[in-house]
Amino acid sequence: MTIKEQLKILHIAVVNAGFPSDFCEMHRRNGDLTKLVTFYQNTFGFPEDICMDWRVPQGSLVSLWRKKKERSVGNNKDRKAHYFRPHNLVEKLYFAINDKLREPQVNKTIKEHDLDQFEIIHYDFGLDFYRNSSQTKKWKNAGKKIVCCYYGSDLRIRGIIKEMQELSDLNITAEYDHLALKDDLEFMFYPYDTLELPEKIENDSGIVRIVHSPTNRQFKGTDLIIKVITRLKEKREFNFYLLENKPRHEVLEIKRGCDIGIECVCGKMGGYGYGKSGLEMMGMGIPVVTSMPDEYRNWLPENPFIVANSEDELYDQLLFLIDNHEYRQEQGEKSKYWVDNYHGFSNVNKRLYELYEKYGII
Repeated sequence: MTIKEQLKILHIAVVNAGFPSDFCEMHRRNGDLTKLVTFYQNTFGFPEDICMDWRVPQGSLVSLWRKKKERSVGNNKDRKAHYFRPHNLVEKLYFAINDKLREPQVNKTIKEHDLDQFEIIHYDFGLDFYRNSSQTKKWKNAGKKIVCCYYGSDLRIRGIIKEMQELSDLNITAEYDHLALKDDLEFMFYPYDTLELPEKIENDSGIVRIVHSPTNRQFKGTDLIIKVITRLKEKREFNFYLLENKPRHEVLEIKRGCDIGIECVCGKMGGYGYGKSGLEMMGMGIPVVTSMPDEYRNWLPENPFIVANSEDELYDQLLFLIDNHEYRQEQGEKSKYWVDNYHGFSNVNKRLYELYEKYGII
């Protein structure tokens, strides 16, 4: 019997929106050494390991710049991820100055936390500390293996960092639409452990509870969802919880008492499928309604989702769910099983190791 060699895996993420720390917890459960370095403090209540605590750019000009980036997604006719490049001299200077100002803190963090010891560097969001990817180049030259994991708007809006593409040994995603955006991506399910969730409590009030917790209203189609909820209020009595800008423990406490979850419906920027919020609801045994193209719906194994791809479909699905308690329970049980089976640490880690071997990382 051979003893498994411990891997040393470093995760670097723009922000911890849940999945980076889930990856690290999965590594730890498997006996591997790991750390997570984030650029910005998260506002969701997810655990931090090492946070650079950089200031998030704010202001009206920044807001206009971001909206312009988001609008560009709808203008991308060939649906392929573009290479990131500064749009003008001001933007180019901004990144160059930013890289220079960050260098002392980055070097100090690497030394203090002995980050050079790690053999595999996972760039969650496919982004280095520096926009010119200079730290990745150093680690690559030192023999480290480089992995880029794409999460969503990184590919859809920002695009691929050309240097990272050239340096990366493996590119992975858990987003179905990314497979069409970038040809060399390998798919794997996000790791998720439902044991972190509070136990679902039975709603004995007699009034159905519906929950929606968007982090980005445009992406999730929240305005359309609110419109449908308003229409439904004319036909049925129920409670609707729109959870925004709340600590995560409060969000989970409300979710655990709900009967129906809405993930996203016809959102912009490629918004369909499911993310962390959907996994949480399904993991607690709550049936989830979401948008999902037929191609994705048929591709996804043992699909437990209740699909609504338009305003009228959302209205009809919610009305049916409100009126059918047994169906809600049945779909909730299927959803919990599906999350445990496809997103559970054991199966996801097995898939990751297979990819490591396929691409010569181990």
